[in-house]
Amino acid sequence: MKVLVTGAAGFIGSFVVQELLNHQFSVVALDNLSNGKKSRVPRNATFYEVDITTSETERIFQLEQPDYVIHLAAQTSVLSSMENPIEDCQANVLGTINTLKYANQFNVKKCILASSAAVYGNPSALPVEEEAILSPLSFYGLSRVSAENYVRLYEKMFGLKSCILRFSNVYGPHQDSGVISSFLNRIYKKEAPIIHNGSQTRDFIYVKDVAAACLTALLSNETGVFHISSGIERTINEVSKLISHITNIEIEPIVKELDAAEIKRSVLSNEKAREKLHWEPHYSLEEGIEEIIKSYSLVKNL
Repeated sequence: MKVLVTGAAGFIGSFVVQELLNHQFSVVALDNLSNGKKSRVPRNATFYEVDITTSETERIFQLEQPDYVIHLAAQTSVLSSMENPIEDCQANVLGTINTLKYANQFNVKKCILASSAAVYGNPSALPVEEEAILSPLSFYGLSRVSAENYVRLYEKMFGLKSCILRFSNVYGPHQDSGVISSFLNRIYKKEAPIIHNGSQTRDFIYVKDVAAACLTALLSNETGVFHISSGIERTINEVSKLISHITNIEIEPIVKELDAAEIKRSVLSNEKAREKLHWEPHYSLEEGIEEIIKSYSLVKNL
């Protein structure tokens, strides 16, 4: 079976491609390399440097005739979305529409769409269930909500089967941004990590667990929305102390004010994914951070 992965050269995308290859899938990898790195894409995948918002995407679908699509290509920065809402919309909404259009046109069996906890804003109850009210605080969150709605409507109108996977805070090796990668990058440079308030909470999920979830959702007969999360709420201050403990490096962080568009508390229930998809996370936060540190050591020894 052949799977087309958009955003395949990105942080999450490269792990998803490898997971598919490990399970003997043929993989078509698409990325415009605006943020992704071609070096991340495993060699056994067929790679195309393509912007999914363009008509060039149709040619790839026609040429490759994929059985499934995992749509990961996106603009993922909250700050960038506030500064450039049009670019955010083009990447996250128009990119999704284009992908769905050609998936439907070329009879793809199922689409997996990556979404985010940002769709909820500051939730009224924790842990957040999939049926909670969507109230994004940023244009990024809003574009994710819009993309989800297009996925639902394509399924309703054209019968294009889909799963929407709302990821909590994904972390792992070779990540360019994010709380954990930022902390580690700075402390290894002997620079103080920057914390915005520190009392805000996040639900951290390791990237290999996310990749496994994408494959599980693709193979499942289930459709709808699922949380891919650890289900564990951690403060940023806790994470900072944990990293200091694991690395045995103590550097006093620089504390700044929390941005208005940043969510104060976030933890997603993963019970539905456990029950319906038979997926569950295997990596603890400690184990995930230790794997990232090993990847740092490997790079240093090259």
